[in-house]
Amino acid sequence: RLTPRVLPNQRLDDWKLSVSPQPSTIQSRKDYFGNDVAAFAVLDPHDRFTITAQSLVQVTPRQTTIPLDADHLQANEFIWESPFVPWLDELTAYAKVTPTLDSVERLMHRIYADFDYNQEATSIETPLVDVMRQRKGVCQDFAHVMIGTLRAHKIPARYVSGYLRGDADFQGAQASHAWVSAFFADCGWVDFDPTNDILPTTGHLTVAWGRDYGDVTPVKGITIGGGRHSLEVDVRVTPVAA
Repeated sequence: RLTPRVLPNQRLDDWKLSVSPQPSTIQSRKDYFGNDVAAFAVLDPHDRFTITAQSLVQVTPRQTTIPLDADHLQANEFIWESPFVPWLDELTAYAKVTPTLDSVERLMHRIYADFDYNQEATSIETPLVDVMRQRKGVCQDFAHVMIGTLRAHKIPARYVSGYLRGDADFQGAQASHAWVSAFFADCGWVDFDPTNDILPTTGHLTVAWGRDYGDVTPVKGITIGGGRHSLEVDVRVTPVAA
């Protein structure tokens, strides 16, 4: 899932996916949440596997709109627990939140103040209950905390995966970033970035969304073979002239 979404405030002008070694098969599809997925198989033996996605995207300021009935039905799917965001008493007790912009924004401020950004503190296998207790983690942890707290108070919330503009002073710009989108009955979906304590604008580029990290994992699959292996990720978002 490396293709930026096409949104009212985001236009995809060009996109290219390169895979080395050359895949024997490659297929493209939309997943349940409307994210673009490329699936492929590399069957030849190899000692290096590289995936490179290049995009040219135009991002404009976000505008709130009055949601339609279909938006309310879709939002209902994001009230329930999910594999990475279970029901936790710690989340219910963490903050009292009401379905208003001000209240949700205060929750974002509190998470930013209460949790320390530490890339060594957690991995994707770290349970959310441990993140709540140690108050350390990275963007995906903070997004899960905010989503779980919102859902505990019956506010629809989804996990958003994407990139941060490289020239901005953001935490989490070196790899895929995660933030939160909450649904409000009067103005629809609104994004919040608890890692950087901001409401995303043109500095955030949306790639995919789902219930939690498991629905939007940028790259996942199965490898067959022995020996040691290591993974490197490099994300570069560079403004270009119009």
